[in-house]
Amino acid sequence: MADTSDSRILIVDSDPDFLVWAASHLKAPGVAVITAERAEEALASFQKSRADLVLAEVRLPGTSGIELLKRLRQTDPNAMVILFSGIASTSNVIEAMRLGAYDVLGKEKLPYELRTVVESALRANESRRVTRAQAAEIPAETIQETIIGRSGPMQDVFKMIGRVSRSDAPVMVTGESGCGKELVARAIHKFSPRAQKEFVGINITSIPDNLMESEIFGHEKGSFTGAVTQRIGRFEQCDGGTLFLDEIGDMPLAVQSKLLRVLQEGEFCRVGSNQVLKCDVRVLAATNKDLEAEVAKGTFREDLFYRLNVVRIHIPPLRERREDVRLLAEFFLHRQSARRRGPTMRFTEDALALLEAYDWPGNVRELENTIQRACALCNSDVLLPSDIPLGSTGSRHGNSATTVTRMRDALTMLLHTAQTTPDIELLPWVERELSRMAFRHYEEDAAKASKFLGITSNALQDNLGAPAVKKVPATKKAS
Repeated sequence: MADTSDSRILIVDSDPDFLVWAASHLKAPGVAVITAERAEEALASFQKSRADLVLAEVRLPGTSGIELLKRLRQTDPNAMVILFSGIASTSNVIEAMRLGAYDVLGKEKLPYELRTVVESALRANESRRVTRAQAAEIPAETIQETIIGRSGPMQDVFKMIGRVSRSDAPVMVTGESGCGKELVARAIHKFSPRAQKEFVGINITSIPDNLMESEIFGHEKGSFTGAVTQRIGRFEQCDGGTLFLDEIGDMPLAVQSKLLRVLQEGEFCRVGSNQVLKCDVRVLAATNKDLEAEVAKGTFREDLFYRLNVVRIHIPPLRERREDVRLLAEFFLHRQSARRRGPTMRFTEDALALLEAYDWPGNVRELENTIQRACALCNSDVLLPSDIPLGSTGSRHGNSATTVTRMRDALTMLLHTAQTTPDIELLPWVERELSRMAFRHYEEDAAKASKFLGITSNALQDNLGAPAVKKVPATKKAS
């Protein structure tokens, strides 16, 4: 390890073998390693040694790692804690980061990441002096698991949610349509000190431009045609809470300037009124547009962009975190099974492979809708690949599982055809026919076709131009 002189590390895990490995792994000059198997033992050791860093398993017997983190931070608001777990739920990751954990690591990655993260934490501990976040305590078991993902990119998202939930800073959530931007916004609100107040979300694209200002700020009676009564706007509605503005990139410029004033001054006027109203609202925004490009085009105010983009959380598309597809698919299937009140449904492995191979241009929303359609149309409680209706995008080109299934079917047809053709050398003939089929399937892209078949481009070209191979009659040996 790097220079970590006079550092004390406390490691907490119920597995003695892991404690031996971790202590050996972190052994370095000037580093004292203390171990404990239970949270109560760890608290006593921490109070005695004032360790510079605590590494703790989330799933400890009795008192959990999350509860240990809470107690450590109560004992010392500057306590540096890293949690790890083989299976860390979304709520645990977010809750741990909200409570001030330095990081949450997957246990399977510890051999590769532990030393680096520990060195970083010890360096940060030298200058880090923060007080404990004054946030409402929300039991992790009460948080509904609606944001799902075990991939590295989604773990980073959960950690960011935990960090930003402690403050009132505006957050910009970016990502493609259907990736779950509103779920992230709701999680930020749920883990924030504003959790007991209202969360209000509006989609900018669903509101006509001429009604946008009234929707957000409210209006007075008679302020415009159709305003027959006074109406409070969204800012008044969620005073003390959180306002989520989805598709903020489509907000008209005239309304953008008034939104900027609210963010700067915390005050606004209803349409048709000169009375200045105060509000205490945290604003979260989301977009699937490139707002920097919109600013350059003049369709989005630069000053508003910087006000909203204090913290940015980007949600990666589902095709970039395929390891989450299985987890999400099984979650949606379980939910559909519960709604049907019938037998518990399940996927075959081939069906899951099909889902994991698809590119999901519509992201998580498309996956959820696909599972819902499959459940509605299937004839049994087991979902087969043929029960899953994938979109046209990807099923032809991007879905390798579908391609393999089709090629197997085609090979079966070729074998039947070959049986009716006399004097054919089977393997060369099948290779030639498969080469031509793959070439057509990939729209005459020789590179893709040869890669799929596992042969060189030259071999593919030879097969494409080869005539049918006939058996050569055996010749009699000369006597």
